[in-house]
Parts: sequence; C-alpha cells; structure tokens
Amino acid sequence: SAELQIGASDIAENGAVVPIQIVSRIPNTTRIALMVEKNPNMLAAVFDIPEGMLPDVATRIRMGQTSDIVAVAVAGGKVYSARREIKVTLGGCGG
Repeated sequence: SAELQIGASDIAENGAVVPIQIVSRIPNTTRIALMVEKNPNMLAAVFDIPEGMLPDVATRIRMGQTSDIVAVAVAGGKVYSARREIKVTLGGCGG
C-alpha cells in the first residue's frame, strides 16, 4: 500500500544497528509489524497502536545480510504491506 511507508537508508553500514521508521496513513491502524526476510527470526518488531494514537513508529533492528524488510499494518480488519530492500555491508547477527 502506498499509504504505508518505510523510512530507512538504502545502505546500512552496520547491520547490528539499522534505524527504521514506519508510518501508516491508513485510517484505524491498530497494529504494525516489521519483518526481515533473511534473518533467522523474521519477526523484528510488533507495535500495538492504541485508538487515537498516530501510527508512526521508529526502532533499530539487526540485519544479518542484505534483505527485504516488510512492514505489515492491520487496519479496519484488513492487512496492508510495504516492502523495501536494505543493503547491509557488515552483518549484525553474529555467526
């Protein structure tokens, strides 16, 4: 959905600390989740959005390698998603 936006740099120089912002302009957004496709544990964060609050969240995540990140928003009983690739120059998941 074009109304769900992911704010992040195209290149993360250190995968141990990758800042991400997700903004939903979809009315009645109640939950936002963030997943990293190529991480061993794909689910990076889940935010419950109380009624009346602005669905704008920011966090830092770890990324083991270059991967797509997927933001998922739940609003009005429907699920919306947005995707963006982030290139990682130094992995942050160890191993």
